[in-house]
Amino acid sequence: MSLVPRAVCLGVGVLLMSQWQIANGESPGFTAAQSSAGRQAYRQHCVKCHGAKLEGLDLSPSLAAGRFDQTWRGKPTGVLFFNLRRMPPMPVAEPGSLGDETYANILAYLLQSNGFAPGEVALPTDAATLGKLTIPQLAGAQSDPDAPTPGAAERSERLKNLPGVTGEMLGNPSPNDWLQWGRTQDGYNYSALALLNRENVAGLKPVWRTPLREGTSMPGPVVHDGIMFLHTFPDTVLALDATNGAILWRHRYDPATASSQKMGVALYDDKVLVPTSDLHVLALNAKTGDAIWDHTIALETGEGFRGRYQLRSAPFVVGDKVIQGVTASFVPRGGFIVALDVKTGAELWRFDTIARPGEPGGETWNDLPLDKRSGGSVWHQGTYDAELNLLYFGVAPTYDTGPLLHSVNKEGISSETLYTNCTIALDADTGKLAWHYQHMANDQWDLDWVFERQIVTMPIDGKPRKVVFNVGKMAILEALDAATGEYLFSIDSGTQNVITAIDPKTGAKTYDPEKLPDPQRPCVICPSAFGARSWPPTSYSPKTKLLYLPLTEWCMGMGQEGFRLLTSGVGLSSAPHPDSADGMLGRIQAVDVENRKMGWTHNLAAPMTTSIVATAGGLLFVGDLDPSLKAFDDTTGELLWKAPLDDLPSASLITYSVDEKQYVAVVVGQTNNHVRDLARSYDEFLASQGKTNNAPPKGGARVWVFAL
Repeated sequence: MSLVPRAVCLGVGVLLMSQWQIANGESPGFTAAQSSAGRQAYRQHCVKCHGAKLEGLDLSPSLAAGRFDQTWRGKPTGVLFFNLRRMPPMPVAEPGSLGDETYANILAYLLQSNGFAPGEVALPTDAATLGKLTIPQLAGAQSDPDAPTPGAAERSERLKNLPGVTGEMLGNPSPNDWLQWGRTQDGYNYSALALLNRENVAGLKPVWRTPLREGTSMPGPVVHDGIMFLHTFPDTVLALDATNGAILWRHRYDPATASSQKMGVALYDDKVLVPTSDLHVLALNAKTGDAIWDHTIALETGEGFRGRYQLRSAPFVVGDKVIQGVTASFVPRGGFIVALDVKTGAELWRFDTIARPGEPGGETWNDLPLDKRSGGSVWHQGTYDAELNLLYFGVAPTYDTGPLLHSVNKEGISSETLYTNCTIALDADTGKLAWHYQHMANDQWDLDWVFERQIVTMPIDGKPRKVVFNVGKMAILEALDAATGEYLFSIDSGTQNVITAIDPKTGAKTYDPEKLPDPQRPCVICPSAFGARSWPPTSYSPKTKLLYLPLTEWCMGMGQEGFRLLTSGVGLSSAPHPDSADGMLGRIQAVDVENRKMGWTHNLAAPMTTSIVATAGGLLFVGDLDPSLKAFDDTTGELLWKAPLDDLPSASLITYSVDEKQYVAVVVGQTNNHVRDLARSYDEFLASQGKTNNAPPKGGARVWVFAL
């Protein structure tokens, strides 16, 4: 079911007037005939300035969604009518020359494009009568991202009965809640809710939107007992009523460095655990937003490097510990993982992801001294198995690849670069390494295997076995024994051209020698260093036994020209993927893990910029650069529902329920490395096909939430 006319992709879905809060005075009505006539008049007279999607061009403002909310809601309808009449129509003519009936029709079209349903009562055509009508506010929404929060009495009334989050809840969360990044400790990114399903998803509509500050971020909200907690730009945490978007408290932290992109927060007991841009971890009171403790992560490299480290992943609570990964792209000694006491913030243990000289794995860095070793960033979420008491993390490669390209030919010295591109299993109590498995040694292409690890019990050789799944940038799924790290199998999605063979017993990779970096020998590497899959999480459904991957089919040229990301002397530039010749850059890939083969595929014109979330209702939700939020059948890949968004979706999706009502939430309009890279490459891809992308949407940063 289409929610809006095809030409108006930036408006929200049609909502019944009873779902809108009237500010002052009666709200405007209009007929379908007025809106239809207004659409034709808009296309004839307004589209050159305000865009086919009402998105706004050049200096002309957007007339849709977020910008419409901020500018016109709560104001007399006559004010918008007055401003329509004072704009010169195209082709150039005198302001007001179209006549009041035509302007009223355009106004009716704008109202319908922004979610108002037509009725039997026509919109007046005179300014005096329109001045007595008010464009209503969206229920529960504010137009100001910095609007004051409620007073203590009102806030405590909504939050006073909020129960603490226990370890048992984290290990076995209520289907109604989304308590942590990925929802469960095994990293499925799956919801057991089925209130939304294949039969009723067509009725899904936006029910609230709350504005956010625009900036660099990739936040995934969490929800507990009807309260949403969101880490947003700049280093700000919000508590919102998850049913209507009302902000209950706001905590602003002023970092000593620029605010950086972060994935979210964690919940435990009465605390919200928060990473900051200057390497602090905070504990805030979940009911008030007040600080409980503030821990500064100590650095072996000295305080001068503080601005070069980053905390990107959400904290991960296991038992009495807060686990936090640290990124260190070009920092000597590399990244690490710390465990803090959840009650006090004191550091309990630390694991260094770059092997030290003289220690196990220390001989794998081509004889480089420790201060010349970098990378090993831990910028993605970990998972945990309580039975084994093991934490699982992925470790990123190094960008300083030049000193590792050629062997030093010393006995006992290799260039495998442990523990980069490894799955590492750590004892949760001590942080000691239980086992590691390296998926790709000496990565010369920045093709990380750093992302989430899912823990699944599945039949191996006819017997149930606990397995750790991992899908890296090349979209190759690899399975390891969760207890020992033993290699089990790989499934290649077919997006890469670097690896020519995988040993079926050990998983050892054979690289195409023609793909090794050499500025004098240009070549095409697939996928791009941005990854066939990147930070947006995959989803595993225990119902379908399928793993769902959000993939992008793109490649990169490697040679003398291009961006110097790596130090091997090659530049990296965009290159088309052979599979994108059909005009489809995005691809949802279902993987049948038990039968070790590909499942269904659904190709998309625009690449995806959010996680995939599978649900017990048989649905897959994902957001893309369309920009839109979409729902697919989890068994066939059929598109079941689509809602246009007014800005680019840029975070992990979640779904939750309050009072037997299921919601789906997505953050839009906050950019990050992945979204920027995808958007730029998508524009280049369209240009290569002789197409142009529509002007970028200008709705602004906000949380969108949908429900029936």
